[in-house]
Amino acid sequence: MDLLTSLLVGIGLAMDCFAVSLAIGTSVRSNLAKTALVIAASFGIFQAAMTVAGWGIGATLYTEISAYGPGIAFLLLAVIGAKMIYDGIRGESESPLANLAVLPVLILSVATSIDALAVGVSLGVIGSAVIVPAVVIGLVSFAFAVTGVLCGMRLEKILGHRTEILGGAILVAIGIRILTGSVLL
Repeated sequence: MDLLTSLLVGIGLAMDCFAVSLAIGTSVRSNLAKTALVIAASFGIFQAAMTVAGWGIGATLYTEISAYGPGIAFLLLAVIGAKMIYDGIRGESESPLANLAVLPVLILSVATSIDALAVGVSLGVIGSAVIVPAVVIGLVSFAFAVTGVLCGMRLEKILGHRTEILGGAILVAIGIRILTGSVLL
């Protein structure tokens, strides 16, 4: 996967991180910078790690299902993207955090990185490299999470759940590009 495609996938995956971080930012009244860094580091690390874990799962299955790889990648990305769009239209989001307790941070980190696991599986199934995409996905998620927390109150009224709709649309578009063979992998 080339850098541009990795960046686009990272942006698509980071929309959940941004939406959750935005909600967290609206509930934090003190230690905003600390909260932003803790949440962003956790989200970024989990996004990158889940991408690599998914790739490991997909790569082990590559020889058995390589002919079906593009279809599987499309299906995974389309389902994830469609769910993100659906959730964005319905206005569903995670609950904001009142503090930085370890368990809620970990739970939100896992919840926002499940999509990255599926992307990693897609990369493994199609035989793509994973290090650059995982690092890019982690860094983009970190940046979006910092931005979400720091902009929480101001941006919530402007963007709301539209960020998830945009993220879902990006993932569906990339899935279509993989299916049609025009993706830059």
